Amino acid sequence: METAYSTSTTTKWVIDTAHSEVQFKVKHLMITTVTGYFKTFNLEVETEGDDFTKASHIVFTADVDSINTNNEQRDTHLRSADFFDAENHAQIKFVGKHFEPDGDDYLLHGDLTIRGVTKPLTVNVEAAGTVVDPYGQTKAGFTVDGKISRKEFGLTWNAVTEAGSVVVSDDIKLHCEIQLIKQG
Repeated sequence: METAYSTSTTTKWVIDTAHSEVQFKVKHLMITTVTGYFKTFNLEVETEGDDFTKASHIVFTADVDSINTNNEQRDTHLRSADFFDAENHAQIKFVGKHFEPDGDDYLLHGDLTIRGVTKPLTVNVEAAGTVVDPYGQTKAGFTVDGKISRKEFGLTWNAVTEAGSVVVSDDIKLHCEIQLIKQG
């Protein structure tokens, strides 16, 4: 009996946090946009060779306590049970399932978990390429954009102005600049 050997190898990639950022944008009073980001996050990816379209493992996490909107009072409120409930739900998690070509870019389908609620999420992924940096490390770059309804994840706090406008919009825009480092 012959044994078949695979010629492909699993490649592990980890995030380069010094060259990556995870942002969100939300409308305030429906007239301005507030931008926030997470200071502490992680992303691990395993691919077949260097082919990200054949990723077998994509796991992203962000620590809720690291949320920053450049306003400590607002950040404390976002960490509270009114929003992310960081005491009981310390992390946001996205598990990617599969890539789908979309013109020159890709759609990444997966599951997003916030406050213990998991919902399917599809994000747009622009692959910027793979290069070797001056230190001999192979790096891959991506821009990721998406949108979620915060209410679907139990982030339902809101207030109404005197004129009847809501304080915080339901739609949250996601924007990530991701740089991965090839391991081994």
